[in-house]
Amino acid sequence: MSSLTSKALAPPRRPGASRRLAMWWGGHGLAQLVTIALVAAVLVLAGENIAETMRRIGVVPGFAFLGRSANFEIGESVIAFRGGDPYALAILAGFLNTLKVALAGCVLATVLGVVLGVAGLSGNLLLASLVRAYVEFVRNTPLLLQLFFWIALAQAFPPPRRAISAFDALLLTNRGVYVPSLTVHGFTTWTWVTLVVVLIVTVAALRLARRDGAFHLRRSMLVVVLGIAAAAAAAPTTGASLDLDLPTLAGFNIRGGHVLTPEFAALLTGLVVKFAAAIAEIVRAGIQSVDRGQREAARAMGLREMQIMRLVVLPQAMRVITPLTTSSYLDLAKDSSLAVAIGYPDLVSVLNTTANTTGQSLEALTIMIGAYLVLNLSISFAMNLYNRRVVLRGATRA
Repeated sequence: MSSLTSKALAPPRRPGASRRLAMWWGGHGLAQLVTIALVAAVLVLAGENIAETMRRIGVVPGFAFLGRSANFEIGESVIAFRGGDPYALAILAGFLNTLKVALAGCVLATVLGVVLGVAGLSGNLLLASLVRAYVEFVRNTPLLLQLFFWIALAQAFPPPRRAISAFDALLLTNRGVYVPSLTVHGFTTWTWVTLVVVLIVTVAALRLARRDGAFHLRRSMLVVVLGIAAAAAAAPTTGASLDLDLPTLAGFNIRGGHVLTPEFAALLTGLVVKFAAAIAEIVRAGIQSVDRGQREAARAMGLREMQIMRLVVLPQAMRVITPLTTSSYLDLAKDSSLAVAIGYPDLVSVLNTTANTTGQSLEALTIMIGAYLVLNLSISFAMNLYNRRVVLRGATRA
């Protein structure tokens, strides 16, 4: 009786390798092999057709054109570029332009979106209604249409001699938006060493400012301010100086400051306005996902509303906000390719010009796909690291 019971309770024997192969082949193996063969055949035929077409029109496949001289100019660039420089440098300039507007857009859209998301949940009916109207209007309007509106507005500003001044620091003209800039003089090796030492001490002080793993905003802000003050005080001893250069009207032109071209300003404004609305909805949903009892318990402990939002609600809401915000960042980076419609020389614009002047359309498309893939995977990787940190902190506190 015991032997029968042990046999009945014993796990079933695993079939051998030949038996598993026969089961797989009889199930889905044949269909999968046929599908793979068909896809491979289609790719081979497409490759042969593309190669034959390129040979017929006299285009040599490959990326050797990257070393040839580009016979076009780029309106604005992070790095120095002039007509006659290699195509590789032109493509790099376009990619850096895309990277600049994408990073600036993510930062500004996050700041504006968080402010709007919190304001939309305020008890002020007028403020909440204005935020709701803004979100609904912007989210239901095509981004391309918004970009056309912003570029038309930027080009409608007056000339420099009649520039519109805002806060005595911004000048709005049809040549661009002039903003204050920081001018650095006399940076030496000792200056950089001093700044690195101050940075290390500031980071160490920030870690000490946290008690039992909790984040204290006022204490951390005080450490950061003291670190900036220490860097500013130590810089003159190394011969360095940092000046604020404000734009001023001089005759018929504007001197000083930094100019944002109309195309860049319009693109950045359009991206920030569009995706700040999406982030505001994400922040609102994340805050509302926190149980109401958490707020009531915090009020019972004597915490003020700002403390409740900062110490109780937002840390828990971040586990909902972060993954959705990552999707918004990825969409913002991809939608920056619409810059070609308003004349901003981003990666798509430069590669379109490259393809038209060299005939290497397939190679240009491959570079474009690879560049956007690298950009979006980098953003996703950084946000996943932050999201893992937020989730682990939330799980530890819970």
